[in-house]
Amino acid sequence: MAEPLRPFRLRGCGGPQKFGVAAGSLRGLLRKGCRLLQLPLAGSRLCLYEDGTELTESYFRALPPQTELVLLGPGESWRGCASDIERLLAAFCSQQGAVVEAARRLLTDERAPHRQKLLADLIHNLSENILAEDKEDDKKWFEGLESRFKNKSSYLRHSCESRMRGYMKEVSGFISNVHPAARDAYRGIIDLMADKLKSVKYNGCYFDRREEEEAARLCTAEGWFSCQGPFDRDDCPCKHSINPYSNRESRILFSTWNLDHIIEKKRAVVPELAEAVKTRDGREVNWEYFYQLLFTLDNLKLVHIACHKKTNHNLSCDKTRIYRKRKQTSEIS
Repeated sequence: MAEPLRPFRLRGCGGPQKFGVAAGSLRGLLRKGCRLLQLPLAGSRLCLYEDGTELTESYFRALPPQTELVLLGPGESWRGCASDIERLLAAFCSQQGAVVEAARRLLTDERAPHRQKLLADLIHNLSENILAEDKEDDKKWFEGLESRFKNKSSYLRHSCESRMRGYMKEVSGFISNVHPAARDAYRGIIDLMADKLKSVKYNGCYFDRREEEEAARLCTAEGWFSCQGPFDRDDCPCKHSINPYSNRESRILFSTWNLDHIIEKKRAVVPELAEAVKTRDGREVNWEYFYQLLFTLDNLKLVHIACHKKTNHNLSCDKTRIYRKRKQTSEIS
């Protein structure tokens, strides 16, 4: 027996126009939507407008009538209501004043609490001078900071450098746990790592939007950072994002985000380094491999504090990379 038809509101991800479509099954709704929006059936899918959840047949049957849905073609994605905000920002970035005023009028008339929050966030972000870099152009952003910081990038760069210095301090502080006969060799490796960190200015460029080539793996040129998810998955389930350049509150909040070591620093990397130095038996410790694990994005993920899991990651160093062929010019005895 055929399922009774139920009405839904359907739109594509490329525009705000909505269509009323009735169907009794997910497959039927997908077929009608593809004809309506002229999309290929193969590779297309339906998701909730509100949060981007992709529909299954069982989930579809539980939806109430008039649920707002988005039809995605092959290769398209939808992150929920935030996608509309992103499109609005991109389209009207050169007309911020008009957009803020229009948003204020909508906020006065709109009664839905969820949409009121979205519009309030929009006003908050557009009212701030995100593109301002120098202190004289956005003095409020610098409130509470030392006077030596003259631009936003210099402070964010300093913040990243401080984290790297903290990691280096932890590695140095572990020397009391190293076998006494291996401590000189361990100190030698610390010196090599410290010299390399100094040569790259403690990787402060990771948080500097002006160093686009280096920072591209973490942020956009405009300064937006996205949570890269917990260590045991490739994406952030809550789609956390932040622009610490936008306002003082975001700058402070960004300080709570973590650069999480995927292979853990305290439980795995540093103890493995100490053990490698102790048992090297004439072999040369591949200190550059440990440097990559401790101080670079090869083993660091930027995560929101809620996604930072402090449980054991149960990951270990690559045993095949701990030692390397001895170089005559850089022996560590």
